[in-house]
Amino acid sequence: MYEQIKYQLGEDQIPRTWYNIAADLPDLAPLLHPGTGEPITVDDLLGIMPEALAVQELSTEREIEIPEPVRQIYGQYRPSPLFRARRLEKALGTPARIYYKYEGVSPAGSHKPNTAIAQAYYNKEAGITKLATETGAGQWGSSLALAGALFDIEVQVFMVKVSYGQKPYRRLLMETYGARCTPSPSPETEVGRNILAADPNCPGSLGIATSEALELVVNDPTTNYAGGSVLNHVLLHQSVIGQEAIAQFALAEDYPDIVIGCTGGGSNFGGLAFPFIGEKLRGGRDVRVIAAEPAACPTITQGKMAYDFGDTAGLTPLLRMHTLGHSFIPPSVHAGGLRYHGMAPLVSAVVDRGLVEARAEAQTQCFKAGLTFARAEGIVPAPESTHAISAAITEALRCKEEGKSETIVFGLSGHGHFDLGSYGAYLAGELRDEAYDPAMADAALAELPNPAGVGV
Repeated sequence: MYEQIKYQLGEDQIPRTWYNIAADLPDLAPLLHPGTGEPITVDDLLGIMPEALAVQELSTEREIEIPEPVRQIYGQYRPSPLFRARRLEKALGTPARIYYKYEGVSPAGSHKPNTAIAQAYYNKEAGITKLATETGAGQWGSSLALAGALFDIEVQVFMVKVSYGQKPYRRLLMETYGARCTPSPSPETEVGRNILAADPNCPGSLGIATSEALELVVNDPTTNYAGGSVLNHVLLHQSVIGQEAIAQFALAEDYPDIVIGCTGGGSNFGGLAFPFIGEKLRGGRDVRVIAAEPAACPTITQGKMAYDFGDTAGLTPLLRMHTLGHSFIPPSVHAGGLRYHGMAPLVSAVVDRGLVEARAEAQTQCFKAGLTFARAEGIVPAPESTHAISAAITEALRCKEEGKSETIVFGLSGHGHFDLGSYGAYLAGELRDEAYDPAMADAALAELPNPAGVGV
């Protein structure tokens, strides 16, 4: 009998510090001020976030203490479990040992509360009463809505329009927690109105939704911005995932040969992979790291490493990252959390330095992998997570062909309970692979900024 094996730490083993990979990556490209081309300072960021988060964004300290009120809330669902997927191994007939770190145990059903709780805490400490943000599939929006409820902060979420229609229960979850959720592009902002005037049927993008949230923040001093991915401090907060996984592998008396995460903006991937990469950089064991992104929005595998805006309207600092261009609008895949034009600068940096390999996964192949996983392990994965599952299955079948017993771990970033409509479309044969349009990306890349003579 192939039983599911669970490696669980005690609540007292929730990490006490976040791990900052910037300490182990010398000569990182700085964030730049779009007007001057000079490196961003803490003061430059204070208009959109509290000082504590601004300091974390620019920090190169390896360890940053997790405030005790944040750890106490983490204790509701952390440490999250690491499972040995014995039934999946049997279904694949592979000698590989497959593990998954499951973040769907959080109240919001994904990894996103790891940073939402932290950001809400620091904003509350700074006296902020309202937060504005964007969300794709809704995992981030519902997580920030949860954190807003816990810290008595009003939350406004701009949800990418195509996902707003695809995932109505994510919107309802946000509203249940007390947040206001608006489909983006919306008539509530100048950015949204201009886009709708040009294309009334625009499906929206994370870049557009980010612009709408930032416009609201810029025009209201009582409101701060909260980001769900991409930014350094967001990936910092997510490092609890990989830190716990390393401790859990010690319990299992094993260690991964391969670490896999789905990648859109980079928070789930970085959260799992960065602590393992950090161990490697400090002389620890070698590990292959794979970033699995959607073939319809291949930011790493097809994008350009350049300075670009994190949003469509150009309101953010300039980030050096893999990008398809800030005006690029990805196809309407069901993995809405991965429909982003850029990749986190820290993720882009580890890819650029050869520490991570990237691969693009087609939508139908991902849903096929998600069903294989669900029928073996009993958990319905979020569409985003199926990209990591697809890559993990590919590696496990390679091990079968080569007769190798390698250890594979992937991040199961959340459950798919609010995504059953997309599974229904796949089961009905209605889901198709959305085409990536290189010409559209080329047009967007032609609009890359070049501030004050800084080369892209």
